[in-house]
Amino acid sequence: MTDRPKAVVLLSGGLDSATVLAMSIAQGFDCFTIGFDYGQKHNSELKAAFRVAEALGERPHKVIKLDLASIGGSALTSEEYEVPTGGVADTGIPVTYVPARNTIFLSIAMGFGEVIGARHLFIGANAVDYSGYPDCRPEFIHQFQKLANVATSAVDGGSKWHIEAPLMSLTKSEIISRGTTLGVDYGMTVSCYQADALSLACGMCDACRLRRKGFLDAGLDDPTSYQLGITPEI
Repeated sequence: MTDRPKAVVLLSGGLDSATVLAMSIAQGFDCFTIGFDYGQKHNSELKAAFRVAEALGERPHKVIKLDLASIGGSALTSEEYEVPTGGVADTGIPVTYVPARNTIFLSIAMGFGEVIGARHLFIGANAVDYSGYPDCRPEFIHQFQKLANVATSAVDGGSKWHIEAPLMSLTKSEIISRGTTLGVDYGMTVSCYQADALSLACGMCDACRLRRKGFLDAGLDDPTSYQLGITPEI
């Protein structure tokens, strides 16, 4: 038994969510990690999440199976779209945005939190280095917290929900520096949108470019394993 407050942490297996898990543990939370097999084209990030949870956490990692591929609309779930590799766009919503993904993930994580008695929910949303996703903005997190507190037992005298997005205002290099200080081994993580069966990164998608630049800006070696013959871009 533990007297630490419980928290649900969304853990995808990527750099950001691994950092959030390390931060929430450092804050003294009893962390329950949850991830989603939602129909993404590759499962390398799912494997990475288990590695990160085992290395940093104390509890088994939970994976919920969904089928967001059935609604399509994203290069991460549908064969109708290709993952862009030409560079990070400055404006617009990228084709890698998965419609309603964070709303769905947070809703299920909130339900899980009700079951285990958690009232803190951590997510690695960030609006600095990658602000193209509408569900990674401060406004979204604020509105979801309001929803959580009218859609759960919080309305009947229960404890209020706190939706935590500690990376929201940090640059990628700041995130990496923070996680490195907390002992995160980023070599365990997978950020690439089209990693191969061996979890090797393409080095050209938006996620790879932002990750690569983050390590360079932080002055740290990039531990990412890239596909054979690939020269990573920024």
